[in-house]
Amino acid sequence: MKSWPEVYIPTIDSKYVFPELSLFNSESHRTEVLPFKKTYRIYVCGITPYDSTHLGHAATYISFDLINRYLRAMQSEVNFVQNITDIDDPLLERANRDGVDWQDLANSQIDRFRSDMTALHVIPPRNYIGAVEAIPLVIEKIQELEAAQSIYQVEKDLYFRVQKDPEFGKRSNLSETDSLKIFAERGGDPHRVGKEHPLDSLVWLAQLPNEPGWSSIFGDGRPGWHIECCAIALKYLEPEVSDEYLIDIQGGGSDLIFPHHEMSASQARVSTGKRFARLYVHTGMIGLEGQKMSKSLGNLQFVSTLVDSGVNPMSIRCALMMQSYSKDRMWSNELLENSDIFLDALTLHLSKTECAPTQQVIQDIINALSSNLDTEKVFMIINQWIKQSESGATGGNPGELSRALDTLLGIAI
Repeated sequence: MKSWPEVYIPTIDSKYVFPELSLFNSESHRTEVLPFKKTYRIYVCGITPYDSTHLGHAATYISFDLINRYLRAMQSEVNFVQNITDIDDPLLERANRDGVDWQDLANSQIDRFRSDMTALHVIPPRNYIGAVEAIPLVIEKIQELEAAQSIYQVEKDLYFRVQKDPEFGKRSNLSETDSLKIFAERGGDPHRVGKEHPLDSLVWLAQLPNEPGWSSIFGDGRPGWHIECCAIALKYLEPEVSDEYLIDIQGGGSDLIFPHHEMSASQARVSTGKRFARLYVHTGMIGLEGQKMSKSLGNLQFVSTLVDSGVNPMSIRCALMMQSYSKDRMWSNELLENSDIFLDALTLHLSKTECAPTQQVIQDIINALSSNLDTEKVFMIINQWIKQSESGATGGNPGELSRALDTLLGIAI
């Protein structure tokens, strides 16, 4: 599938020191160092394209863009893969509700997503893979799981035996009671008659009347959600045989910790015999004006709506970076206004020939980012530099700072 246009990333002077990146690992509940490597493998779950890109999506992809930028600035290669679930129940339900073709709906929202990511200055993934184009990979992966005796049939559908993975549940750290509750809320079917275990996950859904299906040795149907990401990640990230882990980072919003990331990691473990991800990194949820942001409440704030109304995409990006990526946080008009004020002041002082010293500012930004993407500290550092420049301090290089902010933070002035 076509991604969005490449983003120009200025080079950063070799005089700057890049510490190893540390990130909060949802599996261990600790901040852990990502060991230095020449090549990193990152998989971030994409959208289901039945609606526009909302601020929760934007916050997630901007956060992983920061990781991508930091690792690249360290002079490492980053193999960054992202999927898009262009066949799934929510997409079919929305298309049926609106009386449109599901493929037309998907394509329209994928185009809008590309436009939003371009506006937000997000580096495109090396491989951007749709679920439909990955169906042959899914079929192969199910066959591998079948050979590992971890697949069984319920009526015409196929399920994965989660208990075949000795580490099942350890990544999400949930009780079985909580797991069952969340599984039911997020697309699972714990009460289906015929299942061996209530948490076993669907890997192949037999074609239903008036729904699309694809031919396979299992009969016509379509893939389950979790197996899609497992198959795509293991194909396109090309794990190293010598590495203890198949990939370096599995990422997404915190709502994906269970069941999605737990299930896809279990399927990878059973099919390969190796642990899936070194780190499981998740972003917090975005609320709106003191309330949870959700489809059911009808208060989703869309990136395209803001941009179409005249909001600077860089203001959206900065506003979403001003607080910690891993915490649940609120979006508000005040936050956006503060971001506008910040950008105006930053642009003013970067456009001058004289400004406060910048070399230590850039190094301090690097150090803050290396510590679990501490963007709150980053913006404090930049605001201090703005105040110093306003007070008449000189000796800095505004061009170098501008390039560094673009390279590290994606702030294009």
